[in-house]
Amino acid sequence: MNGFIQLFTEYNIPAAFLVNIELTLWSALFSLILGVVLVMMRISPISSLRAVAGAYVELFKNLPLTIIMVFMVLGAYAQLKLSFSDTFATNFFWLAVTGLSLYTAAFVCESLRSGINTVPLGQAEAARALGLSFMQSATQIILPQAFRGSVAPLGNTLIALLKNSTVAAAASVATETSSLMSEMIEFHADVIIQIFLIFAFGYVILIIPIGMLTTYLSNKLAVRR
Repeated sequence: MNGFIQLFTEYNIPAAFLVNIELTLWSALFSLILGVVLVMMRISPISSLRAVAGAYVELFKNLPLTIIMVFMVLGAYAQLKLSFSDTFATNFFWLAVTGLSLYTAAFVCESLRSGINTVPLGQAEAARALGLSFMQSATQIILPQAFRGSVAPLGNTLIALLKNSTVAAAASVATETSSLMSEMIEFHADVIIQIFLIFAFGYVILIIPIGMLTTYLSNKLAVRR
């Protein structure tokens, strides 16, 4: 018990988890926007758009996240001079958000596409028969049902994003949990079990409510056919 008290006294552990939560929320927002754009392109009647979206999804699904995060620092920032702020910590925070968003958008797209597959083909055909354009039928008929049918996979993607936010250390975000954990182990190797338990239970506490909410919404919003 003394080991836990010492660690919480010496380190601001809740602040580190807060950084990961902020990374997750911003990345979830941007990846959802990009994921919707990508899934619209994947079901578009224009073959070139389908090809571009398909290539993006396959590329980012099969790239290790660490490589993307390192590229954001060594490639986007150092070589391409991409900068969001003159403040070091703020700049690398948003570089990490960008990398996480680009990566997660591919999985959001696939989650939404699984939801689109639950929409009967006859509804799209009926929309065309009524004279609706592709954008109108997609935004008013297909996507609303797709969101309801993809609550569970989107929830799993959000959980994966929260855990993936620990890779932000590769993008030089020095205030999140994995960086703090490494620092704590370096200076307090004698209480490594307590350190592990703190971060393990911290993520369990964050993830279980997401899973419970996802299950509830999935059952509540499921389209009964």
